[in-house]
Amino acid sequence: MTETYHNVDQAEISKFEELASRWWDPHSEFKALHDINPLRLDYIDRGAGGLAGKRILDVGCGGGILSESMALRGGRVMGIDMGAMPLRVADLHTLESGVEVEYRRVPVETLAAEQPGSFDVVTCMEMLEHVPSPASVIDACARLVRPGGHVFFSTLNRNPKSFLLAVVGAEYVLGMLPRGTHDYSRFIRPAELDAWIRPTRLRTIDMTGMTYNPLTRTYHLDPRNLDVNYLATCVRETDD
Repeated sequence: MTETYHNVDQAEISKFEELASRWWDPHSEFKALHDINPLRLDYIDRGAGGLAGKRILDVGCGGGILSESMALRGGRVMGIDMGAMPLRVADLHTLESGVEVEYRRVPVETLAAEQPGSFDVVTCMEMLEHVPSPASVIDACARLVRPGGHVFFSTLNRNPKSFLLAVVGAEYVLGMLPRGTHDYSRFIRPAELDAWIRPTRLRTIDMTGMTYNPLTRTYHLDPRNLDVNYLATCVRETDD
């Protein structure tokens, strides 16, 4: 009997399972993930006050690009995802790289019930726009992090500019991503993200945009520009 989970879109999972074998190829459909990884890794490392020695959860880890990077910074990392093939690729890559990461195929809500307050840092990168209920994921992340710990989200803003750049430009004109990677209707405005964060024990302390220059083919962080891709840092309130 196949288990079903309320907050999993199997069509979204299937998109990434079909491409899983190419996850670690920096010239494949995942080139953009490889290109932005140093930026988001540094953002997380700075925001958390360093990753070394900390217990870290990477929610929606896919093939493990960010998970391994955080482990290389000294973190004790668990990566979770609902795609069996990406997780298999992630496991195989640790055998090649020698980087120690624990991977599990488990919904974040289930893990939150199992291990509340168990992580110093929780990351959820480019995942919220692929699930039916982003608020449920955010609530689970809030329950998983310890008081005083940090949670990091990244997602896509919803406006005409993001549609033109992230969907039309990236998928159809520049071919940076496979066509159909994103559903524009699921993009999340910063105010919506913050509204889902506020009922939890998290508090948003930073939002920063990520911009792409098609001429130089480089990415930059820009706190003044949240128009397309953006990242958020949250801290879990203490219990006293």
